[in-house]
Amino acid sequence: MMQLKIENLGKKFQYEWIFRDLTYQFEQGQAYAILGTNGSGKSTLLQVIAGILSPSQGSISYQADNQRISSESWFRYMVFASPYLELIEEFTLLESINFHQQFKKLKNGLKVKDFIQILGLEKSKNKPIKYFSSGMKQRLKLGLAFYSQTPILMLDEPTSNLDAQGIEWYKHEVLQNLNNRLTIICSNQPYEYNFCTNLLNINEFK
Repeated sequence: MMQLKIENLGKKFQYEWIFRDLTYQFEQGQAYAILGTNGSGKSTLLQVIAGILSPSQGSISYQADNQRISSESWFRYMVFASPYLELIEEFTLLESINFHQQFKKLKNGLKVKDFIQILGLEKSKNKPIKYFSSGMKQRLKLGLAFYSQTPILMLDEPTSNLDAQGIEWYKHEVLQNLNNRLTIICSNQPYEYNFCTNLLNINEFK
């Protein structure tokens, strides 16, 4: 089982603290939502937890079956999706999926053609990503996160750039991919996280 522990965590840019003195524990099998007003630091906190940004104070420890995981190996256990992470524009959809699988396999032996069908992008499998709409790109990012074989799933503002149909797709797919995972969702849209039983409001750690 995976555990993620943060102790006295803080992040500042120049002289301004975004958050500080945050202590919390995340457990596999649970879904968590990081909440807060716009500009409160939700995305920053998620990026620190994921190892994309370094903390200014405090510590993060990752454990699997009570064994500590080094920060260098942490990426193997988690997958992260957000609207601001870039895809390789020159790749086609098929090439993007095959490239992703060099680092994170699709779970349960899912075939690439079946994964593309789940995305609803069958007609675009040979289209370069640079010709995708923002909604298509976001659906691909979310799909790769949902169906990667990892025990930890992190999503930042998951329905950004999605239309009404895309939002319904997200709401269906996220529920299909929570089982036995440690899920963390950064959001201020209730429909993105209304299945989360654990709420962490970053405004309390200023």
